[in-house]
Parts: sequence; C-alpha cells; structure tokens
Amino acid sequence: MITPFESKAFSEVIFRRPAPRKAARGKLILRVEVPQVESGESVALLGSGPMGDWKTVHLLSDAKFPVWEIGLDLTESIEYKFVIADTRTKAVQCWEEGPNRILEPQEGVIAEREPVFNRKPWRGAGVAVPVFSLRSEDSFGVGEFNDIKKLSDWAAATGQCIIQLLPVNDTTASHTCYDSYPYSAVSSFALHPQYIHLPAAGVPEDAAYKKAKARLEALPALDYEEVNCLKLELLRKLYDSPAGRKQMQSPAYKSFVQDNRDWLLPYAEYCVQRDRNDAPADFYCFLQYLADKQLKEAAAYAHGKGVALKGDLPIGVSRVSADAWQHPELFHLDSQAGAPPDFFSEDGQNWGFPTYNWEEMAKDGYAWWRARLGKMAQYFDAYRIDHVLGFFRIWEIPCPQRSGLLGHFSPALPYSAGELRAWGFRPVQGQGADTLFIEDPRRKGYWHPAISGQKSARYKRLSAEKKRRYDELHEDFFWKRHEAFWREGALEKLPALLNASPMLACAEDLGMVPACVGPVLDQLHILTLEIQRMPKAFGREFGEPAEYPYWSVCSTGSHDTSTLRAWWEEDPERTQRYYNGMLGLEGPAPATLEPWLAEMILTQQLSSASVFAILPLQDWLSVDEKIRYQGDPKDERINRPDIPNHYWRYRMHCTLESLLNNKKFNARLKALIEAAGRAR
Repeated sequence: MITPFESKAFSEVIFRRPAPRKAARGKLILRVEVPQVESGESVALLGSGPMGDWKTVHLLSDAKFPVWEIGLDLTESIEYKFVIADTRTKAVQCWEEGPNRILEPQEGVIAEREPVFNRKPWRGAGVAVPVFSLRSEDSFGVGEFNDIKKLSDWAAATGQCIIQLLPVNDTTASHTCYDSYPYSAVSSFALHPQYIHLPAAGVPEDAAYKKAKARLEALPALDYEEVNCLKLELLRKLYDSPAGRKQMQSPAYKSFVQDNRDWLLPYAEYCVQRDRNDAPADFYCFLQYLADKQLKEAAAYAHGKGVALKGDLPIGVSRVSADAWQHPELFHLDSQAGAPPDFFSEDGQNWGFPTYNWEEMAKDGYAWWRARLGKMAQYFDAYRIDHVLGFFRIWEIPCPQRSGLLGHFSPALPYSAGELRAWGFRPVQGQGADTLFIEDPRRKGYWHPAISGQKSARYKRLSAEKKRRYDELHEDFFWKRHEAFWREGALEKLPALLNASPMLACAEDLGMVPACVGPVLDQLHILTLEIQRMPKAFGREFGEPAEYPYWSVCSTGSHDTSTLRAWWEEDPERTQRYYNGMLGLEGPAPATLEPWLAEMILTQQLSSASVFAILPLQDWLSVDEKIRYQGDPKDERINRPDIPNHYWRYRMHCTLESLLNNKKFNARLKALIEAAGRAR
C-alpha cells in the first residue's frame, strides 16, 4: 500500500520531475526510495575517497522516481551520506541524519534504507470549488471542464498546488432541477454532459449560440434545467452533423468505446430507456467521449502548471442509476442510506441512496469499487472519500420511512430479545420516533436501540432505574459494542479501494465517529479532514489548527457548511467566543466578517500542522473588500444538508479571467501562503 508521498498527486504532479536524468549504469547500482523531494531538488550522494572527499555532489538518477539510483564502480570501500541538493546548482540543502553509511566494492543492486532528513515537513495549499460553480468568459451558464484550465492558472499564480472538486458524474434522472445534486449519480463512471465546452466539441458559435450564452451567463446562479436542455439540444445537432459523424468515425472515438464498453454500453442503453426519445445509444456514447476528452485535457493542463486535481468519491449512487440497473445484486434496494442526527440536522439525514450489499461485493474482490477507482484515476490525482464512515457502517433507513431518526447502523450487532430481557426490557416497536427499540429488518427478533430513544415519550415514562439501564445500554451499543467489528469490516473493504489506483486518498471523517476510525485511517495512510468549527476532540467548541495531525486536510468549511462570512453572522455568541478565544482579540467582535478578520482566520488555517490547507474559493475571496461577493453572504452557500431537495446552483460572482488579471490580489494570497510556510 503506497504512502501519501508515493501517490500520484505527489510523484506525478506536485513533486514531478520536469526532466528526468538517464537511468543509472555501473557494476553496482545503489538504490534508495525518497518520495519527498520537490521539483527543483534532487537526492545526491557525498562520500569519502574516490567519491570526492566529501566535496563532490553526485546527483542520483530520478528516472524511476520516487526511487533514486546511482551507478558506481568502486575499487575501495567508502563512507557516504545522502543529501538533498539543488538540481541546478548542486548546492546542498540538507544532510541525512545518523552515522555515515559504509559501502564495500561489489557488483549488483543494493537497496538502501530511506534516509531521514532534518527539514521542515512539506505543506501545501489549495482551493475547493465545484466545477458547476466556475464562471469564465467562455462558459455557457455553468462551469465547464475547460474552465479548470483557467482555475489552474489562478492556483499556480497564487502559490497553490491542488484543486478540490465535487463529483462530476452524470446525475440526470428526471431532467429537472432535482438532478442538480452531484452526490446522486446515475452512473459512477459516466461524466455529466453539462460540463462539455460546446465550441471545443465542435458546436458552432453562431448568433443563436451567442444569444443563449449571454442570457445564461447574465444569471447570478445556475439554471440547471435550462442549461442542460440547451446543451443537449446543441450536442444532438452536432451528433447529427457531418462534423459529429467524422468524430465518431475516428480511431480515438472507437478506442474510447472499446476501452470503456463494460460500463459505457449499459449506461448508454440506460439513457435510451430513461429519455425515451429518438436519441440512439451512440449519442450517449458520443457525449461521454467528448466529456472524457475535455476532462483529460484539463487535467493534463493542470499538471503542466504543477497543480493536482482532487476528485470526490460519493458514498452512494442513485437507486435509479445505471449501476443499480446493471448490478442490482450489489445493492439493498429496500433500504436508504443517510446519517444519524448530527451537526447539520437534528432529525438525521435521508439521502435516498440504496445501501450496499457488501457480502455480495466481496465475492469478486470488490470489482465494482476497483473499476470505479480505476476510472477516477484517469482524471484525478487525489480523491476525497465522501462519508468514509460508510465503509465502517452506514446509517440505514428502511423504505418507505423518511425520517433519519428511524434508521439503524448497518452492519451492526443488534441485541437479541433475550439480551434485552436480561437488561430488563421487553422490546416493542413504537410508533414513529416514539420508540426505544427498532427491530432489525433482516434479522427478525433482533433489536437496535433507537438513536433518539432518550427523547421519546416512552423513555420519559420509564422509572429512574430503567432510565439508567437504558442509558447504559444505549451508550454501550453506539460507542463500545461495535468497535472491533467495524474496524475489521473497514480493514477488509478500504484496502480494495486504495490498491485500485495510485491516487492520494483523503477521508471526510466528520459526524458520529467511532473510536476505531482514526487508527484505521492512520494505518492505511488515508488523510483526515479537519474543520475548525466542527472539532473532533470531545468537549471542545473549536479545533486547534496547530494540533491537527500532519496527514490531514484542514479547511475553513465544506460545501455542506456556510461560508466563513455567513457563519460569522449566523451565531453572534459563538463567533464572539471564537473572536476572543481562538483569535485572542479583545472586545466585541464585528457584526460582519471584515476583510482583515477573514485574513486572520485564513492565516490561522494556513499555519496549521496539516499537510494541506484546502480552502473554499468563497473564503479565499473574502479577504479583499473589492473582490469578495457584495451581496448577502448566505447566497454563496453551496448546500444545505438539512434540506433534502436543495437546489445546487451556486456560481462564483466574478470570472476566472478577472481573478487572473488581478495581479495585486494574487500576489497578496501568494504572500500569505508563503509566509505560512506552504510551498508549491
């Protein structure tokens, strides 16, 4: 299992080797793995006697990076050490720690242990924004894959090295605004056609195109239905045109179809059945070819700028998806995934996705997951595992219930009726949320304590002694009983994902987190997520950035939270405590998050111990009075998890071109990032 620095995000992008040296040759090949070496640096060797009496710097070959090699023809033994040196000047940056190494004259290949260098841990910065939220002079009412190129330019100009996106899979189920939810994909492999840049695909920019573009771009937010209706209409005309037929006759198109046929052909047939129009299956294959080509081009462009792309792996798929249609055996279609009551919703959440049949998935070594990750790796260098807790256990709500309060953890170890009688209870299912126990839908006679049992009327009618026993039982079930069970399950599932691609894995590990989660993520080299206003330490109101684990991603918020500016106004009492406590400022806090205050908070995040500080675009822009959004900060929120059918339509208020042209602002952000010790 690869370590983070060995992942694609670092080895092929952030620490990429711009001009690898020739492979090492010699009677003896000395080999060492050192993944944490920046692009302008090299591993080198200094040694005694024939190696130059500790004065000559010998650069190792990076042809097999992150493995370094040097060819030697020794006639006498030497002492030596590895160093990090400037590739161009050969100036030594730092020496490895410990005693000198000794090497005798010999032939063959020697793999040395990795050296330890006394240097500050590398840390980088990035931006988080959905593709649909991007706005450029070229976009057509929605952010597009081509816009990632301009975003990469801006990231590079400000000293950032990673872009974090939301899922980009096709979510078209009803052709309405309800399809705007990016976590409800109708295919875990197909890309959303809305992200296709029409002119690059071959759509002519005639008067009608320009008129529609101007109208859609004048809107403050995404009109999901109108954008997708117009795009599909124009793409269908392209498909029917000589230009479209020419593309479909190309070797590139035929190769794409052949390479992706396992998921592409069933998906295309699914689309035909879904839309019930005269569009043939080939049309949907054509759309995927165009989207695939443009996203790969955007990723290659970002890599050229030294910027990695981080995708998002949703925990679920739509129950009306091509995946569930093609592989119904892999899903529990009689259940819905969600979340217990949490920071976002006191009633819990019901996402509507079917839960997974993990036992069936295990039979072929989780092939569906491995294929899914392999496809993602064609575009992305890192990925966020949405709701990683779902790989330990998922909150499962039986159909047709809607309330998250009526769910239970799955898999779980429910109590038998006999066990509950021993605790002094006769398990009976109450009405709605007014219940102490919920019967397991797949194991009759086995019972889960209700997550909201202590708030029910039935609980209030219990005697003091029975309340004490129920509290003890409730605590045991939700925080102790499953630790080893869930740990073992996650250690079986998660490695299948990690071994399926070279991408860097990052977890969204927020919510009701079992104690076993942290050690498992650490063991598997999966980065955690740290959001200051959602601390993980019990009893704390805010997280302490200086104490975050190194292998983590810190952020001011996520797509599910309000922006910094909106949060500041939502709860004045809490922000006052933050102002006096975490920022150490005296007096009353300003009623609004002024630019200087926003900069203080961003600086605090950038100065954290986390390997990455990836901040929402809205929060980056908040530090400048002229550039920040001038309207109500609540308008910049991307999602409201407490609203089941929330309309995902936020778009940035300014264009990427205007950001790129603001040299002064970009220099300011770059200075903030560099001052915090974060490098590209």
